[in-house]
Amino acid sequence: MTFMANPSNPKMKILYLMRILLEKTDDQHPMGIAEIISDLAAYGIHAERKSIYSDIELLRHFGMDIEMQRGKKTGYYVAERQFELPELKLLVDAVQSCRIIPLKKSESLIKKLSSLTSNEQAKQLRRQVFIADRTKTINETVYYSIDQIHNAINTNNKISFKYFDYGVRKERMYRKEGGLYQATPITLCWNDDNYYLIAYSEKYHGLAPYRVDRMSHVTAMEERGDKYDRSRFNIADHVKRVFGMYEGENMRARLSFENHLVNVVMDHFGKDVTILSVEDGWFEISVNVSVSPVFLSWMFMFGDSAIIKEPARLIEAMGELIEKNRRNYDVL
Repeated sequence: MTFMANPSNPKMKILYLMRILLEKTDDQHPMGIAEIISDLAAYGIHAERKSIYSDIELLRHFGMDIEMQRGKKTGYYVAERQFELPELKLLVDAVQSCRIIPLKKSESLIKKLSSLTSNEQAKQLRRQVFIADRTKTINETVYYSIDQIHNAINTNNKISFKYFDYGVRKERMYRKEGGLYQATPITLCWNDDNYYLIAYSEKYHGLAPYRVDRMSHVTAMEERGDKYDRSRFNIADHVKRVFGMYEGENMRARLSFENHLVNVVMDHFGKDVTILSVEDGWFEISVNVSVSPVFLSWMFMFGDSAIIKEPARLIEAMGELIEKNRRNYDVL
């Protein structure tokens, strides 16, 4: 949309000049003085060539990186911006990939990111969006929920919320028969492409994870949060302990993998995990894990390339899981 400037106010000229340079120029699309004068005229501003030169110098003193290109097409362009095009592409892909951001909100954010570069370069960002096809949350209130959670964390207050699962018809099925949960929010974290709230409940004497996109009616309460020593809380250790965000019995495990899985192991347990070569083509690690179907399934998907060495309790749990699933596939 084109807004007409007030021709009687000469101070507006330099502002519209800045807009034109930001929106229409980059190193591949410089603008000559005649083009700039024509664009200013579209805003109802009359400008002389000499004044454009002085205004460009003033914008340079203000901090804009305006370069002049000579050659086949001589003109001025904005050389360096707050965000470079590769950075914007990365941010756009992050927004598009993030499951927690609803589709409409993703489109709104990407449009705002596109405004941070020239119109021509923004087309590249829109093409990037066009080819992306990723699953997004269907909970449109998630932004509001995150805002309320952050407010409660900053003020050390409790939050109340409802928690639900989806039924086969995609309807919400609220836990506790739709009753409200109350908890003290500790932090928000990403895990396995999902966003989680880690909250403390004095009533249940412990921490619990909640999927933010499965929360609704989130409200920061006036009631102060339960006393919890946040200084002893380590988010990285907590996520590792509840591997896959499912609680389970915690124990020290010795695991063996074929060498080709070293990158996968480091992705899951961190680059600081100690790796010991034990025999040709194999290595071992010793880590804390939770005895949960999530961890056991993670180990199982590598087939005979991953082995639980100890403890016996963990080996037994894997055997029980395999046997339970084997019975589901018995040929009658």
